[in-house]
Amino acid sequence: MARQLSAKKPKHLAYTLRTLLSYLGRHKLLLLAVAVLVTVSAVANLLGTYMIRPVVNGLATGGVEALVKGVALTAAIYAAGALAALGYTQTMVRAAQKVLYDIRRDLFAHLQTLPLRFFDTRRHGDVMSYFTNDVDTISDALNNSFAMVIQSFIQVAGTLTMLFILNWRLTLVVAVCYVVMFWYIRFSGRRSKAYYRRQQAALGDLDGYIEEMTAGQKVVKVFSHEGENLRRFREKNEALRKAGTGAQGYAATMIPAVVSISYINYAIVAAIGGWMAMAGMTDVGSLASYLVFVRQAALPINQFTQQSNFLLAALAGAERVFEAMDQPPEVDQGLVKLEKEENGWVWRRPDGVAVPLRGDVRFEGVTFGYDENRPILKDVSLFAKPGQKIAFVGSTGAGKTTITNLINRFYDVQEGRVTYDGIDVRDIKKDDLRRSLGMVLQDTHLFTGTIADNIRFGKLDATQEEVEKAAKIANAHSFISRLPQGYDTLVTADGANLSQGQRQLLAIARAAVADPPVLILDEATSSIDTRTEALIEKGMDQLMEGRTVFVIAHRLSTVRNANAIMVLEQGQIVERGSHEDLLAQRGEYYQLYHGMFELS
Repeated sequence: MARQLSAKKPKHLAYTLRTLLSYLGRHKLLLLAVAVLVTVSAVANLLGTYMIRPVVNGLATGGVEALVKGVALTAAIYAAGALAALGYTQTMVRAAQKVLYDIRRDLFAHLQTLPLRFFDTRRHGDVMSYFTNDVDTISDALNNSFAMVIQSFIQVAGTLTMLFILNWRLTLVVAVCYVVMFWYIRFSGRRSKAYYRRQQAALGDLDGYIEEMTAGQKVVKVFSHEGENLRRFREKNEALRKAGTGAQGYAATMIPAVVSISYINYAIVAAIGGWMAMAGMTDVGSLASYLVFVRQAALPINQFTQQSNFLLAALAGAERVFEAMDQPPEVDQGLVKLEKEENGWVWRRPDGVAVPLRGDVRFEGVTFGYDENRPILKDVSLFAKPGQKIAFVGSTGAGKTTITNLINRFYDVQEGRVTYDGIDVRDIKKDDLRRSLGMVLQDTHLFTGTIADNIRFGKLDATQEEVEKAAKIANAHSFISRLPQGYDTLVTADGANLSQGQRQLLAIARAAVADPPVLILDEATSSIDTRTEALIEKGMDQLMEGRTVFVIAHRLSTVRNANAIMVLEQGQIVERGSHEDLLAQRGEYYQLYHGMFELS
């Protein structure tokens, strides 16, 4: 689901600022050191400019010794400021990286707790955008803006103070120009905020589209959709261009406007100050120092307006990140735990009673829909006794995969209940529930690492012997042994260096090494040719022996030996029975079976 663009202001700006400041507060000592060093640098700059007064007055009176001392002191002040600037830049880099580390860590940790629905309704590219574009904008702001904003604030306040000390009459003119500058900055900043939010959202949308099209290049080329994809890319790119133009357009006017106002201010003050010096109302040294302060007055304001681009983008990016971190985690109110005892695994209820794990799964009047107003399953009841093989067949969208999603609680039922060994699955801790289930999905996903690592993903502490045993059960050992590095062969790009059938065999081996009492095979042999399927049939039978097995398959030859076959249509079980019984009924299953037989 693409994220919608919005022209509104950030909805929770105050909350975003508080949350970002809370992350900064975790490293308060480093940031305090940055603030102190920035203050020293800013004050040194102010004092250095003020030193023009005694130096010029000393030169005017002909005092060489006073001139030398003044120049030496000025040099020492600027040297101290330069050292402080070097110190705060290096310290800020360390502090910024620590803050970013915390944000990335907390964001990734929170994403791991979110329900599957969150990922089903967002493209992977948009989720990745949190870690790339959005975190990068926060990084830019911390590295470039945090210290600069403090320094600019001190310089603005210090400059105004020094101007009042040197000549309060002229400062009234300067104050009016300052008011005009800040009014325009506030006006432009408010207009930019909405566009920066749209820019970040459009960037996430574009990234998601690029990721989606890159992953599906084979499909794109098969159907010759390059032209259509380019058209849609241009639309999304244009949306990003418009949002970026709006954001940068307002922000880009800040610096020219401030510079223009400062030039006008300088001309007026120079003219009035020159007249006052000739009239004896001020000394030449004070006027020289004053004019330099006036000329520099626009510098910290320009710095602040430059950093406002980073700050606005960072706030928009931070808001998206914190919104993701505020998504409600997967609800788990289960109290029943899975424990290992001498006689096998048991469910440990809160009252201490142990229920043997047998693999008895039942659906009792289950109604469920991914959209509550559009049910996929309608009052479904079924049971699988321990050790039984239950097969689900039916047309696409009939609800076969949905049933397996409810067993492992990827989603929770809206009506009815699912029980596991007589216990409502909602009462079982999710981690323990899923630890007792093995799944082989239709869409095989392999991780970067060795083949052994990918098999071991089913049981992280599995020994090499257990890994090889699981591979033999899945009949994957033969092809693995023929690879140059065998089990140490590196899997890259989601298994691009392996065939689809080999990837599916590794997924079966991954389930085998977990040794679960309940096994779910969702089109587990869909990408395996008939010859390979025959080779693994014996291994699959060995894997399924003594386990409760749920099988989803379009290839009906894989479910003939099931204890019970459930035929689903439009979310309801329309037929159930053994292979022979269903053929004898000459109903839906009969038509599916013979239709497939004729096609094959």
